Amino acid sequence: MMLEDYQGALEDLDKAHVIKPNNAFILKSRGDIKMMSKDYQGALEDLDKVHVIQPNDAFILRSRGDVKMMLEDYQGALEDFDKAYVIEPNNVFVLKVVEISKRC
Repeated sequence: MMLEDYQGALEDLDKAHVIKPNNAFILKSRGDIKMMSKDYQGALEDLDKVHVIQPNDAFILRSRGDVKMMLEDYQGALEDFDKAYVIEPNNVFVLKVVEISKRC
């Protein structure tokens, strides 16, 4: 069972981020925690930083697209989903959201 201590997790990740500010895993994890705690703008900022570090990561693009949808930036979300699909056309995680977005 997940404890859902988002604040505690974020505090730990912030400390790690100070030590390794360009670590993609730390930034992605912070983005995930911020998204789960509904800090969508903060999540997007972290995922944008990860995207600079790993521009061809379909999973990051998919996650960033999810956050953009929460921010009601549907065009931006679709662009990220399409880029993810081009990078990994056989990735089930990417295909699912591409199929859903085409229905909308």
